Amino acid sequence: MASEKMPAQNTAADEARSWLKNLVPYQTPNLARSIFEIVITVGLFVACWVLMWLALGVSYWISLALVLPAAGLLVRLFVIQHDCGHGAFFKNRTVNDWVGRVIGIFTLTPYDFWKRTHAIHHAGTGNLDRRGLGDIDTLTVREYEALSPGRKLLYRVYRNPVVLFAIGPAYQFFLQHRLPIGLMRRGWTPWVSTMATNVGIVVVVALGMWLAGVQEFLIIQVPVMLLATSIGVWMFYVHHQYENTYWDHEKDWSRAEAALHGSSHYDLPGVLRWISGNIGVHHVHHLSSRIPFYKLYDVLRDHPELVNVGRITLMESFRCVPLTLWDEDTRQLISFREQRLRAAA
Repeated sequence: MASEKMPAQNTAADEARSWLKNLVPYQTPNLARSIFEIVITVGLFVACWVLMWLALGVSYWISLALVLPAAGLLVRLFVIQHDCGHGAFFKNRTVNDWVGRVIGIFTLTPYDFWKRTHAIHHAGTGNLDRRGLGDIDTLTVREYEALSPGRKLLYRVYRNPVVLFAIGPAYQFFLQHRLPIGLMRRGWTPWVSTMATNVGIVVVVALGMWLAGVQEFLIIQVPVMLLATSIGVWMFYVHHQYENTYWDHEKDWSRAEAALHGSSHYDLPGVLRWISGNIGVHHVHHLSSRIPFYKLYDVLRDHPELVNVGRITLMESFRCVPLTLWDEDTRQLISFREQRLRAAA
């Protein structure tokens, strides 16, 4: 079997590596476009927030109706921060870093700390021997079956949609990001990044409460942040947790192949595509993370053969929720139910 598998693996890896050269021309950011994307995103978010505040005088339900677009715009702001972390939004590294740090105050994400953990994610995505930081925890079928009943229960709780998309995101952004969890012994940079962001958050929150009122600020900003964090984690989940994704052990793992076949093309409707900053074109992003988000669809336009690689529509994405275990035999993500049926057969 191994002799039959290797040629297919090499072909896929070679195909993925060939794309690295093809995507280089898209990596140069456009200064005017980058500035425009920041201005329009920040401007619309501020306008939405002010409308929510003014609507409180009429009805909180009217204000609450604007939570969704406000949260979406905050996610879009995070995508800009994300591109800055890859050095993709401006040609100058210092500009990227300082724009990312400022945005991190509003997204509750310490930029330099996150930048390092996200680089680890990119360096090891799809690698079964490098799981644990910057990823959603995923066990193989064999690993899960070897667990004690108590550990199995903990994993099932962790992979429960309520925990994964509601409780988990709130914990991560509101609490976990207040300390450099995972990099606490990796020097002073993660600590400075995290603590400086915390100070910035305190200043912004205090200013917001002074301008809008304590209660008013909280009943607007907390729901917006809660929804934005859930959307963000959902997007990250769908980008890598789908049935025919890619996982391999170190000896067989290919970074280029993992990028192309282990990251989805989340093909969203136009408005959602704009709100999410085209980050759904995730296979292209992982192949070439220096491409600014506003050029990702240029790649699909010029190379239509990439459109259907790992493509998942909005409706199809909801079928990814039950997928929890990597089956190394079938090379697919499967559900707990499928695992039980296969174990009983």
